[in-house]
Amino acid sequence: MIKVVETKPFEGQKPGTSGLRKPVQTFQQPGYLENFIQSILDVSLADVKNRNAVQLVVGGDGRYYSSQAIQTIISMCAANEVGHLIVAHNGIMSTPAISAVIRARNAHGGIILTASHNPGGINGDFGVKYNCANGGPAPDQVTNEIYARSKQIKQYKRLDPSMPDVDVGRIGQHVVKHSGGEMMVDVVDSVDMYLNLLKAIFDFELLRKFVSSKRLLIDAMNGVMGPYVRRIIVQELGASADAAIRCDPLPDFGGHHPDPNLTYAADLVDKMRNGPYDLGAAFDGDGDRNMILGAKGFFVTPSDSLAVLGENLERIPYFRRDRVKGYARSMPTSRAMDQVAKKTGLKCYETPTGWKYFGSLLDAGLVSICGEESFGTGSDHIREKDGLWAVLAWLSVMATMPDDQSNSVESIVRQHWRTYGRCYYCRYDYENCDARSCETMMSTLAAKIAANQLPKTIESDGTTYHVDEAFNFGYTDPVSGEQASNQGLVIQFNGGASRVMFRLSGTGSTGATVRLYIEQMEMDAEKAINGNQEDYIRPLAKVALQLSCLSEFTGRQQPTVIT
Repeated sequence: MIKVVETKPFEGQKPGTSGLRKPVQTFQQPGYLENFIQSILDVSLADVKNRNAVQLVVGGDGRYYSSQAIQTIISMCAANEVGHLIVAHNGIMSTPAISAVIRARNAHGGIILTASHNPGGINGDFGVKYNCANGGPAPDQVTNEIYARSKQIKQYKRLDPSMPDVDVGRIGQHVVKHSGGEMMVDVVDSVDMYLNLLKAIFDFELLRKFVSSKRLLIDAMNGVMGPYVRRIIVQELGASADAAIRCDPLPDFGGHHPDPNLTYAADLVDKMRNGPYDLGAAFDGDGDRNMILGAKGFFVTPSDSLAVLGENLERIPYFRRDRVKGYARSMPTSRAMDQVAKKTGLKCYETPTGWKYFGSLLDAGLVSICGEESFGTGSDHIREKDGLWAVLAWLSVMATMPDDQSNSVESIVRQHWRTYGRCYYCRYDYENCDARSCETMMSTLAAKIAANQLPKTIESDGTTYHVDEAFNFGYTDPVSGEQASNQGLVIQFNGGASRVMFRLSGTGSTGATVRLYIEQMEMDAEKAINGNQEDYIRPLAKVALQLSCLSEFTGRQQPTVIT
């Protein structure tokens, strides 16, 4: 029987940068998950005349509470007369793979259970986001409608709780019968489906030959990527079994923070520094983010990784067949990609943070590759950032370097700096701060910028910084015309060579996270290659902290994470 359950709205069910993320205990409140899922279904199916023809994809990173949530979603989709669900085997499917499946199966959309790089476990975070028919995260218009619905919801639908669970551990088709009809549940293993997509992009024969002569170290961080790494990197490309580490997906990610950066993937960095490896990589919980390391732990910033891949896209068969159209980056991402665009004569679009802003550019065929400084890189093969795609792209670049050039990660990056200059770059994260204090800090700085009250010249560590321009970043989508305002505060110095940026993050589950971004461009080849990162970043960081009074507002003297 279909049950109609009376309910009341919960406060704060507003999706952030990529979905709704809250502590597990919040989602475990009776009706909390149900309210949000019903809001998604009400909005996404509002204009659908024949719900029995609708296909939705459901999966996630396997974090704690996923198993219960999937059964709830199956029950609610059936009660809302959805005709067909494509559900991940054991509920585990990477975010890039879900995007690929939505597109391959022409699904109406997908519900992804993930809090991405946030910690998991009973005391960790859980998350839900909705992706549209193009495979990408729902745009602001849709998430705003979902939030509005969540504030006025009065009831949700589900099947009688006595209904037995669907066995998502058994691949194949299952039929859920109910008083309104029936729903097909197709439990699939996405690894082979995703592998077939990658084989249409990369030269796997070339990669096998290259990998056979190299030592790789790939860290899945006990997230969703473990099965993909074992199947594709080890079995398909022939890397040794010990190249794949932490590849068992765990509900609490083994007690670790599944965020691929120098802080939370420090074990991998140490192994790379002290071991005989040529390339190292790490992924976050749901597999859309990546970190690239070279021999001896040489760290490639996400901004540089994006630019190097953009420079070398035509080394990948997919982009030789279909010409490179353009590039896109989020506003806080360094302008390294802009330098590539200048030399190639292609446009580089600057968007707000959030992969959803790349979606219309990709759909319109305006860009081929896009990325964010938060360890996200992807292309137009799907509509999500894709960690494993980035690793295979790097292997492809390395494998096709001319014989007279070294194919090491470090040499490729240094040659890029020699040609395009270098954007010295750093991000300071101040996590779980008091939300009201952070909002006051941002509004105070925004008011100074609007009133042109910033000092014109600032001295720091013997360097003079002249304020050229300061603004609150806004964006108008060139395809849809949709506008987004208040997307971050930007202050530029010395002819635009230097800039600092401030944002309140939309990915935290409690409190507020302030992100401070620092960038200094260096076009002199010798200084770009041999300069000291700290010498470029330290004085600008002091200027940013002085202008924002961040320490005074937040009470934090040091950032939680530096990347």
